[in-house]
Amino acid sequence: MLTDTGPGWTALQLTGADGSGGRRAVLVRAGATPPHTLLRFADPVEHQLLAADFDGGRWAAFAVMEGRTLDSPWSLYVADLTTGRTRRLARADRPGPLPRPVVHDGTVLWAQGTGAGRATVFAAPAVGGHARAWHTGVLDTPFAAGGLLVWREADGDHTRPAAVSLRDGRPAALPPQVAALRDVRALVSDGTTWAWVAGEATPRLMVWRPGETRPSAVVTASPAVDGMDQLRIAGRLVTWRTPETSYALDLDSGAYARITPAYGYAAAAGNALAVAYSLGNAKTTGARPVIQVVDAARLPGLPGCG
Repeated sequence: MLTDTGPGWTALQLTGADGSGGRRAVLVRAGATPPHTLLRFADPVEHQLLAADFDGGRWAAFAVMEGRTLDSPWSLYVADLTTGRTRRLARADRPGPLPRPVVHDGTVLWAQGTGAGRATVFAAPAVGGHARAWHTGVLDTPFAAGGLLVWREADGDHTRPAAVSLRDGRPAALPPQVAALRDVRALVSDGTTWAWVAGEATPRLMVWRPGETRPSAVVTASPAVDGMDQLRIAGRLVTWRTPETSYALDLDSGAYARITPAYGYAAAAGNALAVAYSLGNAKTTGARPVIQVVDAARLPGLPGCG
């Protein structure tokens, strides 16, 4: 099962691939074989790899869900690829944001529920030491956007984007076009391009890039926006999932297309684009899983419409 990808790496969950019959989290690196085992799951049935990040060198952080529902407890780990050691950083047993760790300059960052509907953004040295609380509020899962850590946070009757510096956790300014957003969902950025879903009754995929006066609606009123979620950016591509499949938008042409068969999954970061799908009926035992990772910059562009 594909979990996350980035420049030169992909995090996967494998079952029985090493002859043990168990389940493990692995990191596949470009030019390195075999995959690096991050953790063998204590419970090969209930435990599953949920999210991961890798700094491209020494540190990989990843979260393991300890049940089959989204409100199950989860644990956050950091693996040192130079020593092969993995240690647990945190465990969450209260409702809160789903974990999506960020590794930046030897620090692991994440958010977890702390009770009463609130969550705290934490930062911990990967080498060991106490986690520091950077911010507490009613917030969702943070993500890295260039030198910022960004999330959506409740502000009275609305939600708004908020950000801190990845360097020191101090509040940081967002572009005015992004700071002005209210009540959007699935906000994402690579530090330059920003994308989000606006509108509930008629959802629209919105995009803003530096130099543009205002955001533009790039995908509207089609099956591609029904349940649109898990936005990601890979170079000129914006990818997302619906309950049925995954799509990609080519920012250069403004065209979009389905990129996986039914129930397929897409993950993207930097210029890395990974897709996972099944050959055959994905809901039957005879289906064969397929995972492909490509450099989005080398893909041909989608033809423009009209």
